[in-house]
Amino acid sequence: MIWLRLFIEFFKTGLFAIGGGLATIPFLRVMSETTGWFDARNLSTMVAVGESTPGPIGVNMATYVGFTAGHGKSGMLSALFGGFLATFALVLPSVIIILIVAKVLATFKENKFVKRSFYSIRPAITGMIASVALMMTKSGVFTKGGNLLHSIDIRAAILFAALLILTQKVKLHPIFYILIAGTVGAIFSM
Repeated sequence: MIWLRLFIEFFKTGLFAIGGGLATIPFLRVMSETTGWFDARNLSTMVAVGESTPGPIGVNMATYVGFTAGHGKSGMLSALFGGFLATFALVLPSVIIILIVAKVLATFKENKFVKRSFYSIRPAITGMIASVALMMTKSGVFTKGGNLLHSIDIRAAILFAALLILTQKVKLHPIFYILIAGTVGAIFSM
Protein backbone atom coordinates (compact mmCIF):
# COMPACT_ATOMS: atom_id res chain seq x y z
CA MET A 1 0.00 0.00 0.00
CA ILE A 2 2.87 2.39 0.75
CA TRP A 3 4.24 1.92 -2.79
CA LEU A 4 0.95 2.90 -4.40
CA ARG A 5 0.60 5.93 -2.11
CA LEU A 6 4.19 6.96 -2.80
CA PHE A 7 3.62 6.67 -6.54
CA ILE A 8 0.33 8.62 -6.46
CA GLU A 9 1.70 11.43 -4.27
CA PHE A 10 4.74 12.03 -6.45
CA PHE A 11 2.88 11.54 -9.74
CA LYS A 12 0.46 14.22 -8.58
CA THR A 13 3.37 16.46 -7.56
CA GLY A 14 5.10 15.98 -10.92
CA LEU A 15 1.87 16.70 -12.78
CA PHE A 16 1.00 19.96 -11.02
CA ALA A 17 4.32 21.41 -9.79
CA ILE A 18 4.96 23.54 -12.85
CA GLY A 19 7.95 25.85 -12.70
CA GLY A 20 10.81 23.69 -11.49
CA GLY A 21 11.94 21.97 -8.34
CA LEU A 22 11.04 24.76 -5.93
CA ALA A 23 7.42 24.43 -7.08
CA THR A 24 7.38 20.97 -5.45
CA ILE A 25 7.85 22.43 -1.96
CA PRO A 26 4.16 23.25 -1.30
CA PHE A 27 3.22 19.72 -2.39
CA LEU A 28 5.89 18.27 -0.12
CA ARG A 29 4.64 20.37 2.81
CA VAL A 30 1.15 18.95 2.37
CA MET A 31 2.65 15.49 1.91
CA SER A 32 4.52 15.80 5.20
CA GLU A 33 1.29 16.67 7.02
CA THR A 34 -0.80 13.89 5.46
CA THR A 35 1.64 10.98 5.22
CA GLY A 36 4.01 11.35 8.16
CA TRP A 37 6.96 10.27 6.01
CA PHE A 38 8.89 13.37 7.12
CA ASP A 39 8.28 16.52 9.15
CA ALA A 40 8.72 20.25 8.55
CA ARG A 41 12.28 20.18 9.89
CA ASN A 42 13.17 17.43 7.42
CA LEU A 43 11.62 19.50 4.63
CA SER A 44 13.92 22.46 5.26
CA THR A 45 16.89 20.09 5.42
CA MET A 46 15.78 18.48 2.14
CA VAL A 47 15.61 21.88 0.45
CA ALA A 48 19.10 22.81 1.69
CA VAL A 49 20.62 19.48 0.64
CA GLY A 50 18.66 19.42 -2.64
CA GLU A 51 19.96 22.88 -3.56
CA SER A 52 23.55 21.98 -2.75
CA THR A 53 23.72 18.64 -4.56
CA PRO A 54 23.96 18.13 -8.32
CA GLY A 55 20.72 17.62 -10.17
CA PRO A 56 17.22 19.08 -10.03
CA ILE A 57 16.04 19.89 -6.51
CA GLY A 58 12.61 18.30 -7.02
CA VAL A 59 14.14 15.02 -8.14
CA ASN A 60 16.62 15.07 -5.25
CA MET A 61 13.83 15.62 -2.73
CA ALA A 62 11.63 12.93 -4.30
CA THR A 63 14.49 10.45 -4.11
CA TYR A 64 15.11 11.33 -0.47
CA VAL A 65 11.46 11.06 0.55
CA GLY A 66 11.05 7.77 -1.31
CA PHE A 67 14.22 6.45 0.29
CA THR A 68 13.13 7.39 3.82
CA ALA A 69 9.56 6.15 3.32
CA GLY A 70 10.85 2.87 1.92
CA HIS A 71 13.52 2.52 4.60
CA GLY A 72 10.88 2.54 7.31
CA LYS A 73 9.21 -0.38 5.55
CA SER A 74 11.90 -3.07 5.65
CA GLY A 75 15.51 -2.14 5.08
CA MET A 76 17.92 -0.97 2.42
CA LEU A 77 16.48 -2.72 -0.65
CA SER A 78 13.06 -1.35 0.17
CA ALA A 79 14.57 2.12 0.67
CA LEU A 80 16.31 2.00 -2.71
CA PHE A 81 13.09 0.92 -4.40
CA GLY A 82 11.20 3.72 -2.65
CA GLY A 83 13.72 6.30 -3.87
CA PHE A 84 13.49 4.97 -7.41
CA LEU A 85 9.67 4.80 -7.35
CA ALA A 86 9.22 8.36 -6.05
CA THR A 87 11.68 9.74 -8.59
CA PHE A 88 10.07 7.78 -11.43
CA ALA A 89 6.59 8.96 -10.41
CA LEU A 90 7.76 12.59 -10.24
CA VAL A 91 9.20 12.65 -13.77
CA LEU A 92 6.61 10.40 -15.42
CA PRO A 93 4.02 13.17 -16.04
CA SER A 94 6.66 15.27 -17.82
CA VAL A 95 7.64 12.33 -20.01
CA ILE A 96 4.01 11.65 -20.91
CA ILE A 97 3.37 15.32 -21.74
CA ILE A 98 6.56 15.52 -23.85
CA LEU A 99 5.54 12.40 -25.80
CA ILE A 100 2.07 13.84 -26.46
CA VAL A 101 3.50 17.20 -27.59
CA ALA A 102 6.05 15.43 -29.82
CA LYS A 103 3.28 13.37 -31.42
CA VAL A 104 1.15 16.47 -32.01
CA LEU A 105 4.10 18.38 -33.47
CA ALA A 106 5.02 15.44 -35.70
CA THR A 107 1.46 15.39 -37.00
CA PHE A 108 1.41 19.11 -37.77
CA LYS A 109 5.07 19.76 -38.64
CA GLU A 110 4.28 20.31 -42.32
CA ASN A 111 1.42 22.70 -41.54
CA LYS A 112 2.26 26.15 -42.91
CA PHE A 113 1.01 27.93 -39.75
CA VAL A 114 3.19 25.75 -37.50
CA LYS A 115 6.21 26.30 -39.76
CA ARG A 116 5.65 30.05 -39.75
CA SER A 117 5.19 30.10 -35.98
CA PHE A 118 8.46 28.29 -35.35
CA TYR A 119 10.22 30.47 -37.91
CA SER A 120 8.94 33.64 -36.22
CA ILE A 121 10.06 32.45 -32.77
CA ARG A 122 13.71 32.16 -33.86
CA PRO A 123 14.62 35.87 -33.49
CA ALA A 124 13.19 35.98 -29.97
CA ILE A 125 15.08 32.86 -28.94
CA THR A 126 18.27 34.21 -30.50
CA GLY A 127 17.81 37.47 -28.58
CA MET A 128 17.24 35.63 -25.31
CA ILE A 129 20.36 33.49 -25.77
CA ALA A 130 22.40 36.56 -26.75
CA SER A 131 21.13 38.41 -23.68
CA VAL A 132 22.21 35.59 -21.37
CA ALA A 133 25.58 35.32 -23.13
CA LEU A 134 26.13 39.07 -22.77
CA MET A 135 25.11 39.03 -19.11
CA MET A 136 27.46 36.10 -18.38
CA THR A 137 30.32 37.74 -20.29
CA LYS A 138 29.77 41.02 -18.45
CA SER A 139 29.72 39.36 -15.03
CA GLY A 140 32.65 37.07 -15.84
CA VAL A 141 35.00 39.52 -17.53
CA PHE A 142 34.29 42.82 -15.77
CA THR A 143 34.95 43.43 -12.09
CA LYS A 144 32.92 45.77 -9.91
CA GLY A 145 33.52 49.51 -9.95
CA GLY A 146 36.01 51.73 -11.71
CA ASN A 147 36.02 52.87 -15.30
CA LEU A 148 35.75 50.42 -18.18
CA LEU A 149 39.47 49.92 -18.79
CA HIS A 150 40.26 49.44 -15.10
CA SER A 151 37.33 47.11 -14.49
CA ILE A 152 38.33 44.42 -17.00
CA ASP A 153 39.54 41.18 -15.45
CA ILE A 154 42.43 40.50 -17.83
CA ARG A 155 42.68 36.79 -17.02
CA ALA A 156 38.96 36.25 -17.63
CA ALA A 157 39.12 38.25 -20.87
CA ILE A 158 42.08 36.16 -22.09
CA LEU A 159 40.27 32.94 -21.18
CA PHE A 160 37.15 34.16 -22.96
CA ALA A 161 39.05 35.10 -26.12
CA ALA A 162 41.08 31.88 -26.13
CA LEU A 163 37.99 29.70 -25.74
CA LEU A 164 36.13 31.69 -28.38
CA ILE A 165 38.95 31.13 -30.87
CA LEU A 166 39.34 27.50 -29.81
CA THR A 167 35.65 26.73 -30.34
CA GLN A 168 35.81 28.22 -33.84
CA LYS A 169 39.00 26.44 -34.90
CA VAL A 170 38.86 23.07 -33.10
CA LYS A 171 35.71 20.95 -33.10
CA LEU A 172 35.49 19.08 -29.79
CA HIS A 173 32.62 17.81 -27.72
CA PRO A 174 31.26 20.68 -25.56
CA ILE A 175 32.17 18.85 -22.34
CA PHE A 176 35.86 19.26 -23.24
CA TYR A 177 35.44 23.03 -23.51
CA ILE A 178 33.78 23.06 -20.09
CA LEU A 179 36.62 21.01 -18.62
CA ILE A 180 39.26 23.22 -20.24
CA ALA A 181 37.55 26.40 -18.99
CA GLY A 182 37.15 24.97 -15.48
CA THR A 183 40.78 23.87 -15.33
CA VAL A 184 42.15 27.16 -16.62
CA GLY A 185 39.78 29.08 -14.34
CA ALA A 186 40.98 27.06 -11.34
CA ILE A 187 44.60 27.76 -12.28
CA PHE A 188 43.87 31.49 -12.69
CA SER A 189 42.18 31.68 -9.31
CA MET A 190 45.24 30.32 -7.46
